Amino acid sequence: MRAAALLFFALLAFAAPATAADDVAAAQSVIRAQEQALARDDAASAYSYAAPAIRQLFPQAGIFMTMVQSQYAPVYRHKSFEFGEARTEAGSVAQRVHIIDANGEAWEALYTLEQQADGSYKITGCTLLKAGEAV
Repeated sequence: MRAAALLFFALLAFAAPATAADDVAAAQSVIRAQEQALARDDAASAYSYAAPAIRQLFPQAGIFMTMVQSQYAPVYRHKSFEFGEARTEAGSVAQRVHIIDANGEAWEALYTLEQQADGSYKITGCTLLKAGEAV
């Protein structure tokens, strides 16, 4: 019995909660998947990575895609899309992305993501700022 208890606690130690690095990797995977869906003009897939609050604002994939095309052109079409610094805090991730748009201009995007009840991450927002502009 004692050996079984020791084995149980040893297994628990290895099954520790996800680390911040795991959370960042999961968030980056979601952002990259949405970026690739946008590149394919796959509105349904791109929309699937949006958090429930975003889906309430844009109740259909087509409406969401039209918003991205008009308000987030550097995210929608770009030459370069590279991850920068990320920060985690209690089930949320803030991820910077360095973007070079289709015209060669530099942008900084700040994505925010929140962990959902099922453990997945969904995008809660994206703030876009032209590189060199004041906040």
